[in-house]
Amino acid sequence: MNEKSVDAVLVVVEPTPRSIQVGQRAAELARDKALGTVVVVANRVRTEEELAMITAAFPDHEIVSIPDDEAIVRAERDGVAPLDTAPDAPAVRALVGLAQRLPG
Repeated sequence: MNEKSVDAVLVVVEPTPRSIQVGQRAAELARDKALGTVVVVANRVRTEEELAMITAAFPDHEIVSIPDDEAIVRAERDGVAPLDTAPDAPAVRALVGLAQRLPG
């Protein structure tokens, strides 16, 4: 893939210090290489405090929050797609919303 063909870079982080640190490095690298818009995906967020921690670590980036959701865990355990088994689950709705916002 050519770096010039990238429209957006998704940096997925979980609300842990190590994950945030790695995500900050990835976002910085994407910015330095001018790869495209960086969107930080705050994954498995359980509380407003966790989301605030991630938001504070990425002040110049769009943050999309994906809640920790038992429907995702259950679908993974059952080997099925969460979109098929729990389309109205909060995490599934957040992921669909993220996908719809990304470029073509």
